[in-house]
Amino acid sequence: MIGYITLGSNKIVEAAEFYDELLATIGAKRIMSDAAFVAWSTGKSAPAVSITRPFDGKPASVGNGVMVAIAVDTPSKVDAFHAKALQLGGVDEGAPGTRYGNLYVGYFRDLDGNKLNAFCLVKE
Repeated sequence: MIGYITLGSNKIVEAAEFYDELLATIGAKRIMSDAAFVAWSTGKSAPAVSITRPFDGKPASVGNGVMVAIAVDTPSKVDAFHAKALQLGGVDEGAPGTRYGNLYVGYFRDLDGNKLNAFCLVKE
């Protein structure tokens, strides 16, 4: 269904370092990169996350209401992913916990202010 998502960045080097470490916690590695673009994935046919300088040359900005959700398989992985994001300089947007009955999720913003989360479904 989803092939990849791309987030705009004004700090490619710093953002790439942030995502190298953060996405490594779920087994993702760089699959493509150049001076203005980097992409990570967990496998050849798995979805990817990428960062880029905007093609139009204007500064990257955060989309209001836009959020990227990273699927993991246990609440402890949500906790670890969220904690790693904060350790790397991300900003907390909602501590890990259960929401909507069976959704375990932790929210944060990356170094450019993009909103992300790690989540898993838990049994009620």
